[in-house]
Amino acid sequence: MKIDVFTGGIFDTNTFFLPDSGILIDAPQGAADWLAESGHRVQWLLLTHGHIDHVWDAARIKAEHGCRVVCHRDTMPIITDRNFYKQFGMNWEIEPVEPDHFMEETDSDLLTGVDFQVLLVPGHCPGSLCFLEKESGVLFGGDVLFAGGIGRTDLPGGDHALLLSGIREKLWLLDDNVTVLPGHGPATKIGIEKRTNPFLR
Repeated sequence: MKIDVFTGGIFDTNTFFLPDSGILIDAPQGAADWLAESGHRVQWLLLTHGHIDHVWDAARIKAEHGCRVVCHRDTMPIITDRNFYKQFGMNWEIEPVEPDHFMEETDSDLLTGVDFQVLLVPGHCPGSLCFLEKESGVLFGGDVLFAGGIGRTDLPGGDHALLLSGIREKLWLLDDNVTVLPGHGPATKIGIEKRTNPFLR
């Protein structure tokens, strides 16, 4: 599976584009310009979760590409309320984007020929989804699991215990050779994190 990668915004957020299927995972700041420069056309925008660094360019990408935006229903309040973060004392304002389709946890969801297993793993953020491309064994993990780390849980809706249990009960059931492409930082493997991740040993 061919994957093009862009990292953008002040939080160095990763976005992944599957050119053979027109699927984009997450939309950090700078992603829209990168897509235009690369000549990529997006059919589906999958949001792992609604935090601002992952959805910064979502509304612009939807407008420019006419793509369908997909997320979990628990993510909707975060991405549709321009002032969501201000109610928690954070001076962040988003460009709202309306989802076209809600995705639930499922063993199989076929999008433009790509078969995803969808895992709901909240704790970092309500409605956090991980997308496992089953044929290649690649997990687009958002901010659930990192190389040597896990997603922070001190933002609104965070729950440390829920995140840890979700990782152990769902991600640890995947094959050790599954490659994790996280929302920040380098790729890792499920097996490596099982053995070495200090938050989960």
